[in-house]
Amino acid sequence: MKTYHVRVTFTEPLLGTVPQNKKLYSDYIGAQAPEDQDTADEEASVPEMLEKRTTGFHRGIDDTPILYDYALKGFFKDACGMMRMVSGAHSSAVTSYRKKIDGLVFIAPRQIPIQLAGPVTFLERPLRAQTPRGERVSLARSEMIPAGSSIEFDVEVLDVFKREHVVEWLEYGAKRGLGQWRNSGWGRFQYELTER
Repeated sequence: MKTYHVRVTFTEPLLGTVPQNKKLYSDYIGAQAPEDQDTADEEASVPEMLEKRTTGFHRGIDDTPILYDYALKGFFKDACGMMRMVSGAHSSAVTSYRKKIDGLVFIAPRQIPIQLAGPVTFLERPLRAQTPRGERVSLARSEMIPAGSSIEFDVEVLDVFKREHVVEWLEYGAKRGLGQWRNSGWGRFQYELTER
């Protein structure tokens, strides 16, 4: 068992992923949680915005934007899944990677405060979709954390996972990004990794 401390500094703005509508969150997202998991703290941390179709961040103490630990665990699963396709990558040898990351990788603390480098703003952008009725365009609106903001957390890995895996996943994230619309480069970051 090894524990690593990670400091992530965003080089591109980070876009929020949480629907800023308490009813939508509790009816849809909260309902998807396992039956034995209490999501009351998550639902309480969703700020209510008046604008529809807005995504943002959970809020912690003093209305500080936060990420939950599971967002980073999900990021590691995405990174491992992609790196498994790369010949010679450490992740390419990991079978049943989703189950192993769920049970053998632990993130702390549960609520990870975002240390802001400036004010939280909004990004609005068009979303295009091909439907049976033709192309449709709608607007998406997301809270945007400025570049230079940072988060710090610990990653504890057991059994099959080593430092090389964590580094590989973070390197992938530095190129792809974290949060919403990461396939366009939003949420890219630099990181520092130290052993505890």
